[in-house]
Amino acid sequence: MTTLTDHLSGPGNGQQGTAVSARGLQKNYGRGETTVAALRNVDIDFDAGRFTAIMGPSGSGKSTLMHCLAGLDTVDSGNIMLGGTDITKLNDSQLTALRRDRIGFIFQAFNLVPTLTAEQNITLPVALANGKVDPEWFGFVTSTLGLTDRLGHRPHQLSGGQQQRVAVARALLTRPEVIFADEPTGNLDSRVGAEVLGMLRRSSQEMGQSIIMVTHDPIAASYADRVVLLSDGQLAGELSNPTPQTVLAALAQLGA
Repeated sequence: MTTLTDHLSGPGNGQQGTAVSARGLQKNYGRGETTVAALRNVDIDFDAGRFTAIMGPSGSGKSTLMHCLAGLDTVDSGNIMLGGTDITKLNDSQLTALRRDRIGFIFQAFNLVPTLTAEQNITLPVALANGKVDPEWFGFVTSTLGLTDRLGHRPHQLSGGQQQRVAVARALLTRPEVIFADEPTGNLDSRVGAEVLGMLRRSSQEMGQSIIMVTHDPIAASYADRVVLLSDGQLAGELSNPTPQTVLAALAQLGA
């Protein structure tokens, strides 16, 4: 019988060490008296093969940090290493290739193409890269996520939970080094949200996938191995093996 372990191969799986690290990150918005410091000299490491949540009050810099780590936004100073690559030294075309080939994304709004089937949405990143889909891995990912009988459906024919599962499958298909998830359950009810979070945790624990998730939800954060706390653009602590209660208590101390 095929198991998850049988599929642990590729750059995103079975990793050891650090998936992403950042040193001295500074990011400002605006100029002069209107300048807002979104990140203030942030030093942080994210272990490979682990599920990490980033949390903090509104305006704490958590989304900015994730967007910079993922190469979606630039920093004013500091360095970000993805594996052995300093992404702060890459130009736009190099960043585009890095995001396409080495990073997976899961967004709150799913970001599915409405005219494409579920299968076409899942394989879209591979098609855009003129690559070839590994049929065994595709079948494994889609069956694990319960999508086998939905592959011919377009997004409007799928429930919210099914659409997000398609987005998760799309992110996993290329075996990326890191998956960045931005409020992945924000548009889902609690039952379906728990299902998606359970899949993310399983992909980390059993597939060795590195996941970095921004969330405001203590319950969502409790699915992670670690919670990183931000306040006013600075690191404000972290939690290991979080529970909803310990996350709520930590956020209360930050005034969230």
